[in-house]
Amino acid sequence: MIKVGILGYGNLGKGAEAAVTLSEDMELKAIYTRRDPKSVTVKSNVTVKSTADLDTGKEDIDVLIICGGSATDLPEMTPKYAALYNVIDSFDTHARIPEHFANVEKAAKSAGKIGLISCGWDPGMFSLNRLYATSILPKGEAYTFWGKGVSQGHSDAIRRIEGVVDARQYTIPVPEALQRVRNGENPTLTTREKHTRECFVVVEEGADKARIEKEIKEMPNYFSDYDTTVNFISAEELKKNHSGLPHGGSVIYTGETGFEGNKHVIEYSLNLDSNPEFTGAVLTAYARAIYRLNAEGVTGAKTVFDIAPAYLSPISADELRAHFL
Repeated sequence: MIKVGILGYGNLGKGAEAAVTLSEDMELKAIYTRRDPKSVTVKSNVTVKSTADLDTGKEDIDVLIICGGSATDLPEMTPKYAALYNVIDSFDTHARIPEHFANVEKAAKSAGKIGLISCGWDPGMFSLNRLYATSILPKGEAYTFWGKGVSQGHSDAIRRIEGVVDARQYTIPVPEALQRVRNGENPTLTTREKHTRECFVVVEEGADKARIEKEIKEMPNYFSDYDTTVNFISAEELKKNHSGLPHGGSVIYTGETGFEGNKHVIEYSLNLDSNPEFTGAVLTAYARAIYRLNAEGVTGAKTVFDIAPAYLSPISADELRAHFL
């Protein structure tokens, strides 16, 4: 049994909890929180412990799934705990992935551990499909569209702004851009031409809404490159109309083969009822992989590009060849 710990018990932590609990080759040993452990009730009835217990480096876990936010949590947490345990995160600030990778590489390598970063569906599953398609059709163009759906990372970034109580952010593909790509037109599209962002924000009484809206729209790596709409609503309205966490999207690659320029379109799509539950399931599969790889002596920072598919599955290699190949 692979012994797993989960750090953080927000939406993603709950999704990972469900996925680990349902995996027959895994045992959920503990959920770790920065809150008072006595104040946290979990569905699996597993032990809830303080992050102070993790800091000792002596917890009986094979892999730690880190379920923090990309804005401020993961840049600190993942390198810190990669020096103590095999770890995995869902860091999704694409522009900062090289920097984050280098920090985790240094910590994990020196400790003889593995730190798998940026794992989920994008970055993660979508990243793989971009790589596969580009490798197969080097003469072509990859397009990624997200949504319509709630972005956990962007919603979390809004909640970190002073005066914000809660928020949901929807990423919405521009329909005309999506159709042009599916038609095989290979358009050149700016970031702003591909998606819009819509935010629903609950603020403290008396908060400066103009300042908050300005901070959202000018936030680098999150909103500054997009047409963004900010809606200030009540907590009741947020709960009634925006309590779900759906998401999805498509990777579409258009390319050519042969001397006559035969055209091909590759599309990989996801339609998710629960973004955090699906992301938690991806993290759990890759937790299995890094446990196996570390047992073989592999160390250092990794991404989904470095993991062979067979390492993700609890099914034996013989069965995979017989039934999936």
